[in-house]
Amino acid sequence: MWWDNAVIYQVYLRSFQDSDGDGVGDLPGALSRLEHIAGLGADAVWLSPVYPSPNHDFGYDVSDFTDVDPSFGTLADLDALIVRAHELGLRVLLDFVPCHTSTEHRWFREHPEYYVWADEPANNWRAAFGGSAWGEDSVTGRYYLHSFFPEQADLDWHNPELRAAMGDALRFWVQRGIDGFRLDALDRLMKDRELRDDPPASGPPALPTDPADAVLEHRYSRNSPDVSRALQAIRDAVGDDILLVGEVYLPTGELGPYLEVLDIVFSFDALHAGGDAAELAAAIDSGLRTSGTGWVLSNHDFSRLPTRSGADNARAASLLLLSLPGTAFLFQGDELGMADATPSGPPQDRHGRDGFRMPMRWDESPHAGFTTGTPWLDTANEPVPSVAEQERDPQSTLALVRAAIGVRQRLGSEADLIEARDGAIILEGEDSVVAVNFGDGAASAPPGDHVELAANPGDGDDLTVVPAHGGWVARRDR
Repeated sequence: MWWDNAVIYQVYLRSFQDSDGDGVGDLPGALSRLEHIAGLGADAVWLSPVYPSPNHDFGYDVSDFTDVDPSFGTLADLDALIVRAHELGLRVLLDFVPCHTSTEHRWFREHPEYYVWADEPANNWRAAFGGSAWGEDSVTGRYYLHSFFPEQADLDWHNPELRAAMGDALRFWVQRGIDGFRLDALDRLMKDRELRDDPPASGPPALPTDPADAVLEHRYSRNSPDVSRALQAIRDAVGDDILLVGEVYLPTGELGPYLEVLDIVFSFDALHAGGDAAELAAAIDSGLRTSGTGWVLSNHDFSRLPTRSGADNARAASLLLLSLPGTAFLFQGDELGMADATPSGPPQDRHGRDGFRMPMRWDESPHAGFTTGTPWLDTANEPVPSVAEQERDPQSTLALVRAAIGVRQRLGSEADLIEARDGAIILEGEDSVVAVNFGDGAASAPPGDHVELAANPGDGDDLTVVPAHGGWVARRDR
C-alpha cells in the first residue's frame, strides 16, 4: 500500500500558517505551504482536527463532525487543500476523534443515549488530565463519563446507533477525497459494560502518565477486550483502501488486537525512550517485530525530539527514526530541529502543552512569517533558525531531514537490530547499515562500503567508527 515506508507530516493547524492576520493558523495558510511539505519528500499530510469546537482542548472537543471550524476556514477551503495536495502527490489524513465529543455537541442533548451515564459516579475511574472521570451534568443532575477534560463526554460504542452515526461522519470525509484518518485515543474507545472499579496498580506504568493515574491498573476503563468491535465498525465505514492510523497509548507488545483492524499504530515506547539508547533500542526491536509500527519523531502532545533526546543527540535521533522500516511521522518543525519553548504570554492549554505547539518559523520577518497579526502563542523566544535561513545552509537540520527522507526508500522494508551497547544503536538492512551513537565516546560498527548520509559533518569518515552523538547510513555493495 502507499503508506508502506511512507513519511506523514503532521500539521497542527493553529500553529502552521495564518492567512488572515488573526494570529491563528488556518486552512488557506496550510494550503499555501503544501509545497514545503512536498519538497521534503513527504507522502502525506495529517491535519489536526478541523471541526467546529469550543476549544477547551483545541479541536479535540468536537461539536460537529461534518463541518470546519470558522477559525480555520470553510469546507470549500478544505476541498481546495485536498485538490492541491493531490496535485503535489500528497495524500491527506484527517484527525478523527471517536472517543468523545464536546458537551456542546448537539448529540449531548438530542441523543444522550450515545454517551455513558450514571446516577452518581459509578466507579473509581480517573480522567487522563486529573480527577474523577465522572462529571455532573447541570441540566439533568446525572453524571457522564469523561476520559479527558470535563467538557469532553465519552461516547458509548456499545450502542449500534452511535456506531452508525460515526460511520456516517467518516464517510462524509471519504466522499470529499480524504485518504485516511488518524484516530485519537483508541485505548479509551470501549469501556467495561458493568463499569467496574479499576484495581490498584501492582507496579509502575508501562508508559509515562499522571502520577495520580498511575495508582490504578486500568483494567476496565481502557483497552477493552472487545475494542475490535468498534474498530471494525470504523473500518467497515471507510473501506480497506483508506489508511487508519491509531493513537493507542499502550506498549508495542500490547497493540496486536488493534492491528488486526488498523494499518498503523504509533510506537510510544520509542517516542518516550528519548536519548536513552538502551530503551530506544528495545523499543525499535519490538517495533520491527510488529507489522504496522509507526515511528513518531514528535507530536502535539509530548516534548519535541531535541528536548527528549538532548540537543546533542537530536540529529542522530532524527536520522535513525527516519531510517527505520515502516511509516514515519514528522511533526511540523521537526525538520527545523524545533525543541520545546516557553511561551511568553498567558497559558493557552490547560494541560501544559503550549511549549510543544509553538508556531512554525518560516522566515526572519516579525513573528517568523507565521502571521501578520498577534500569534495565539508567542514565537519570540524560539531560537531555532527559520525555514528560509536553513534553506541557505547545506548543513542544516532541514537539509539533513530532506536527505534522510530521500535515502529512506533506498533502504528497503526490512532491517534487524544487531547491536545496542554503550550508547550505540546499529541496524542492518539487506544492503545497508544504519549506525548512531548517543554516547560521549566513539563506538565501533560493522562497516559499510560507502556513506549515503551522515548525521553531522565528518560522521562516516571512518565507517568502522560511530562518532559520539553522531551517526551515518552506509550502503554495502553486493
